[in-house]
Amino acid sequence: MKQNLNLTSSPILKLLKQIAIPSMTGSLFQTLFNLVDTFYAGKISSDALAALAKAFPLYFIIISAGIGIVAGCNSLIASSLGANNRIAASIYSYNSLVYAFFLSIFITLIGKFFSYDILKFMGSTNESIALSKEYTDIIFLGTVVFLILTSFNAMLYAQGDTRTYRNVLIVGVILNIILNPIFIFGLFFIPAFGIAGLAISTVLIQFGACIYLYYKVNKTQLKIIPRVSNFFIKRHFLVNIFNQSMPITMALFLVSGGSYLLLSFINIFGDQAVAGYGAAIRFEHLFSLPVIGLNTAVISIAGQNFGARRYERIKEVYSKSIIIGMIIMCIAGVIIYILSEPIIRIFSNDLEVIKYGSSYLKIAAFIGPIYPVFFISHALFTALKKTFLIFYSNLFRMVIFPFTIVWVILNVMDGYFNDIFYGLLIMNWVLGIIMLGIARGLMIKTFNEEKKVFFIF
Repeated sequence: MKQNLNLTSSPILKLLKQIAIPSMTGSLFQTLFNLVDTFYAGKISSDALAALAKAFPLYFIIISAGIGIVAGCNSLIASSLGANNRIAASIYSYNSLVYAFFLSIFITLIGKFFSYDILKFMGSTNESIALSKEYTDIIFLGTVVFLILTSFNAMLYAQGDTRTYRNVLIVGVILNIILNPIFIFGLFFIPAFGIAGLAISTVLIQFGACIYLYYKVNKTQLKIIPRVSNFFIKRHFLVNIFNQSMPITMALFLVSGGSYLLLSFINIFGDQAVAGYGAAIRFEHLFSLPVIGLNTAVISIAGQNFGARRYERIKEVYSKSIIIGMIIMCIAGVIIYILSEPIIRIFSNDLEVIKYGSSYLKIAAFIGPIYPVFFISHALFTALKKTFLIFYSNLFRMVIFPFTIVWVILNVMDGYFNDIFYGLLIMNWVLGIIMLGIARGLMIKTFNEEKKVFFIF
């Protein structure tokens, strides 16, 4: 890998540009990858499309574990590299693969023995469950491939390389467009697998990506030599990986749970409200991609500088990332507010759907500018090895407070659809200000500095 940036000395703005933009682009193509699967599921049948949607909460277990590995191992490896402790970085790299392997076995067993019950709990019929399981049974068997892939990705991210995985995702989208119809409908000697074909093509693409990332990692200072002794468990390192990664994984479960909780409240207003809200958040997520890119960049940059004890650079990357993120989201907010109705019309011609969707987007335009505070603060917590704070942050912001606020609005105040999101607007801004204070306190404590020396912006 050509590395022309030093995460502990290169200008922060240059680093953010070089790391965040490829990460953002990669996130975009990851979204497109999923959209390709959705498109081809619709070509199979409406039942297949519904089955894929119902299978997503199960697939999200794997995704959450992968994100936990990427974020957690990224910070540990980056911190070791920043401290010029290449041996520790190498041990973390090998043990991340061990952690990914054993975690994949655990998740695969969950998929094998509990997927039916989970799908049944969601209200699926036996016919729908059978269709969903055709997809999930293969996806869960491929868990080991995906999690090892994320481990290799964490090694590259820790060195500031977000381009490689971006390129993998771009090629992955192209291959997904080609392979999906082949495995779904059959071609030549390949039989038609139906919805299972979606899973087969996904696992095959991930396997190819895994091999390529292994090759790219071995071009860096973190070479992975396939020797048995290298993969002996180092208890201290493995515990650190677990403690760093698992809270992030659990925090993502809370995000998913909070989303379903909110959706259950919105369902009170009918299917059109759910459809409008669903269409709106898909578009809203696209505008969040730059902030996701900043999140990845901050973990890598702050992680290495934490290891190097370059604390002033951690303050700088944190404050500049928040400012940049808020500027981006303010611009996005203006666009979302002005184009709220045309945006929803892309997805539906139903006037009620348009009404609900555009109403949400107009309020979301004012929520968006505070999102960078959460994303980037979570990146800071990861870099400083305080990932448990992410868990508690999501517990209160995504579950406890929203449930309480929305319940009061609907049951005590007799509020309407818009009132839900006005309540969440106020909640997010209040919690965002509190989050800045928590980040401030954490840095003061961690860096052992006096308050008067510290500044956020």
